Amino acid sequence: MNISVSELIVRYLERLGIDHIFGMPGAHVLPIYDRLHDSGVKSVLVKHEQGAAFMAGGHARVSHRPSACIATAGPGATNLITGIANAYAERLPVLAITGETSTYIFGRGGLQESSGEGGAIDQGALFASITRYHKLIERTDYLGQVLNQATQALLGREPGPVLLSIPYNVQKEQVDERVLERVHFPHQAVIRHTESVTALVELMRAARNPVIVAGYGCIQAGAREVVAALSEAFRVPVTTSLKAKGVVAEGTPLSLGCLGVTSNGDAYRYLVEHADLLVFLGTGFNERTSYLWDAKLLANKKIAQVDRDAAQLGRVFQPDVAICGDIRAVMEDVFATLQADGMPPKAGVQLDDHRAAVTPPAIDEATAPEEAFHLIRSFFGRLAQRFPHNALVFDDNIVFAQSWFDVSDRNHYFPNSGISSLGHAIPAAIGARCYAKDSPTFAILGDGGFQMCCMEMMTAVNYGIPLNVVVINNGTLSLIRKNQLQLYGERYIDCDFTNPDFGLLAQSFGVNHYRIEAEAELDALFANADLTGTINLIEILLDKHAFPRYLSAR
Repeated sequence: MNISVSELIVRYLERLGIDHIFGMPGAHVLPIYDRLHDSGVKSVLVKHEQGAAFMAGGHARVSHRPSACIATAGPGATNLITGIANAYAERLPVLAITGETSTYIFGRGGLQESSGEGGAIDQGALFASITRYHKLIERTDYLGQVLNQATQALLGREPGPVLLSIPYNVQKEQVDERVLERVHFPHQAVIRHTESVTALVELMRAARNPVIVAGYGCIQAGAREVVAALSEAFRVPVTTSLKAKGVVAEGTPLSLGCLGVTSNGDAYRYLVEHADLLVFLGTGFNERTSYLWDAKLLANKKIAQVDRDAAQLGRVFQPDVAICGDIRAVMEDVFATLQADGMPPKAGVQLDDHRAAVTPPAIDEATAPEEAFHLIRSFFGRLAQRFPHNALVFDDNIVFAQSWFDVSDRNHYFPNSGISSLGHAIPAAIGARCYAKDSPTFAILGDGGFQMCCMEMMTAVNYGIPLNVVVINNGTLSLIRKNQLQLYGERYIDCDFTNPDFGLLAQSFGVNHYRIEAEAELDALFANADLTGTINLIEILLDKHAFPRYLSAR
């Protein structure tokens, strides 16, 4: 039976398991919207297409499956770019569908044309470096092959975003519905490398003070449980990258917390002073995690690296043992072998003694007293206590949470890594909550970033999506002001601004507002506010002269 291309695209979305598509309609994409009307895919109208791409990314991060966004030709498509670039950096399977002018007017100056013909902007070129696959579909005779390639990019071993741009007239053409039969939906194969696993086991046996350095790859591979079990059975401490907070419950005896330039330094000191083996699991050892690739972290140690991506092995450092494979499967093999051999727990260094040593303060006491951050620190402490499991926390600020938010092994923390775009947390959290409908959800960001994306709160209002937006209100772009203080002789320019009245803004949105200026107000917030089923705007006041201690520019 013949159906329209727009109908086929909607069926393709359903085959991918996509339940929401985030976007904004325009004339060049209305045929697809018309077919969405009666489908099982729920469309979510955003306030700006960038928000649509961020929502799709948030949905993909929580669901671990493809998500989708849609925009019209020209400005609709170009507004997606930042969110799609973020998905590319995060390796998120986001399908972006855009419209295009009809093929018969290509090169003739059609409204919003982006075909690349006759001087029009070349939309494909704009997306080429931030997608795993992109295609302007000018004909229907190869549609099956295009969808197949798109599927391999979305569901392959190294997923990433895909752009399909479909001209208006092509959307309305008829095709055989059996085109979808040409699309192969791959299943992930578990790869185990027995010889390399044996070498890793030998390193574990020989080490006196091994440490596991867990990255986001552990979470993607579903390896939390086996890493925690191995750590507990053999008393192997675990530290994580920022994106992997919670691989093992932070605040527990064998957790070293987060490794990174904006952390409190506990994990760094332990690795430098005590560790003789580092086992990297799905972490790229990037600038933040590595303290700008500080050689002391790796000096005089054996190093093992496990990653599903062969390109990551040896990319930053030379491991003694490198394993390309499924992290969960590899660590299950390692754990089973060590148990069978009866390896005793590592005596190691007493972590309590290590923690008792003096830890540098998390702020620069030359620019702010210790109590300057007490409300933020208390907020994260209460958040961890009130929601020990099932919470989703999207954090654009990251500096405070890295040291002060103990993420449990049943919570989910999503720092704004990727390309670190301001304005990410609110739309990403909305997209995530569309999937995880019963999870308390928080979007944490500064007041500068908030003003980039605050209108997406109305998307949450329009669809009744519960959300807690936490704004750190200090009337400045903190990172810029801090750099201008530390590096540019206090020559402040374009960092300070006046905020709107957040209470009146919340009232205009029709959401709850809480202003936190004292501990008692924090107590009342967590004791009385509905932080699960309503939409709340929570502002925490901070002195704009108070900065974290680390130096953020080189």
